[in-house]
Amino acid sequence: MFKILKSLSNSLGGKSAAKKQAAAAKPGSLLDKVNKGAPVAKPEAPKTPEELCGLDPKMDKDQVLAQLKLLFRRYNRSASSLDAQTRHQAEKMLDAIVQMREKHFGEI
Repeated sequence: MFKILKSLSNSLGGKSAAKKQAAAAKPGSLLDKVNKGAPVAKPEAPKTPEELCGLDPKMDKDQVLAQLKLLFRRYNRSASSLDAQTRHQAEKMLDAIVQMREKHFGEI
């Protein structure tokens, strides 16, 4: 019985499928041509709290306060998300908001 299964697996693509894959993966194949133009993602440099909050040094105190309020409302909701990545991003943003608030308006 095992001989029958072995011969069936060989005839259905065991050795011949491996040869076909090797032939398709040779340099200059269509897959290589398609992937050649694909951009490689570069790791981003860590952003400062000012960049994360979108604060500009030219902004006055009222504009800074309005921006921080908007961001706090947005990310405070996300902090209780079930998605771990969303929660992590929200915590990171809330920390940046607190740092900016303390920098521009003193200790809380």
